[in-house]
Amino acid sequence: MQRRDAVRSLIGSIAGASAAAQSAGRVRPNILYLHSHDTGRYIEPYGYDVPTPNLRKLAAESVLFRQAFDAAPTCSPSRASLLTGHCPHSNGMLGLAHRGFSLNDYKRHILHTLRDGGGYRSTLIGIQHIAKDPAIIGYDEIVPVPDTHASSVGPAAVSWLKNAAVLGEKKQPFWLEVGFFETHREFPTPGTADDARFCAPPPPIPDTLKTRDDMAAFHASVRTLDQAMGDVLKALASTGLDRNTLVICTTDHGISFPEMKCDLSRHGTGVMLMMRGPGGFTGGKTCEALVSQMDLYPTLCEMLDIAPPSWLEGRSLLPLIRGTRDEINEELFAEVNYHAAYEPKRAVHTKRWSYMRNYDERRRPVLPNCDDGLSKQVWLEAGWRNRPVPPEQLFDLVFDPQERRNLAQDPAMSGMLTEMRGRLDAWMLRTNDPLLKGPVKAPAGAQVNDPNGTSPQEPTRPA
Repeated sequence: MQRRDAVRSLIGSIAGASAAAQSAGRVRPNILYLHSHDTGRYIEPYGYDVPTPNLRKLAAESVLFRQAFDAAPTCSPSRASLLTGHCPHSNGMLGLAHRGFSLNDYKRHILHTLRDGGGYRSTLIGIQHIAKDPAIIGYDEIVPVPDTHASSVGPAAVSWLKNAAVLGEKKQPFWLEVGFFETHREFPTPGTADDARFCAPPPPIPDTLKTRDDMAAFHASVRTLDQAMGDVLKALASTGLDRNTLVICTTDHGISFPEMKCDLSRHGTGVMLMMRGPGGFTGGKTCEALVSQMDLYPTLCEMLDIAPPSWLEGRSLLPLIRGTRDEINEELFAEVNYHAAYEPKRAVHTKRWSYMRNYDERRRPVLPNCDDGLSKQVWLEAGWRNRPVPPEQLFDLVFDPQERRNLAQDPAMSGMLTEMRGRLDAWMLRTNDPLLKGPVKAPAGAQVNDPNGTSPQEPTRPA
């Protein structure tokens, strides 16, 4: 143990000295932030049979975080938390941007800290999903695209990178955000490469003809995403910009299947996260530590020697990369307020335990918060509407990694239940969670669905 600690100390000293020397005279690295919609970890580098050769190549050159989680398994809140460094009920993004929810302060977006502290120029290509009008966010440049699908976003990003190299923009570091609609529903029609006969739906979905067809269509969407991300990464390499660019590749939350997207289980909150480039993010390494997307903001601040804002809730990943720490988080928290409909719930996850609490009196699923699709049809036909939703759930991730056996009512688990309740309560108090004062109101004019409905496509009503 003493020898290992000594080695870690030496590695940390060397890395710290190297970082200090670089910050004194180097050009700051560019940052390429690649993100997708509704992909979870369902890509090849995480062991799933979803062929993604370009992301597999990226993983082989990166640090891949196997236990990375979002702060909310719903689109705008998760993205907002990554980009502001604090949780949805603190940053104000309680629901979906296109339905009328917004950040309390768009100046807390990381691009402003990078611009003010590091001289970064910011560019958006594709989806951002934290504002109805992206102009309010404060990008220096928004590249127009016909839509946010990979077929439009990928070529636009490739052209931008080639122009950046020709124009010498690499002299000023850039924050380039490239966002893809994929793998959101509706999925494309599967091609010959995605044969439903040989697809397996994800747990907790049953293996049926319909669910295999659904998963084959998801495969087709992931292929499209992988090709577009691969094109962008190849353009980065062909221009030489990859030599001084940190690539961050992630997604917002779990895939769009029942009890995944918008669910506080690890099916909903687990995300892919790969980072490649300066700062030690190389070598095809895997990191087993529990990390949050909110840890990215403080990581960049430390790496770039920029003073971190006071509101940040995450922790820098660099001690993990330098080998001076095995873990930086004992626990991670997640929340849902609004998706299509109101569904207030909170969760705390540790390496072994998951605890989830519902704050609504409803004891049945909020069906509009699950996107329509073949797998949802299977569940509805089997009586999903009447399945009970418990007020509390506790899962032992060693013996129940799929989180299907709720231990909250098990007398033998009363001590652990009390501990996890306490962790969640302390966080809610620390962050002044509005749920402590009762139901959370949506902003005036926000469009929400009736929680008693069935589909997010049904008519909405003003909040």
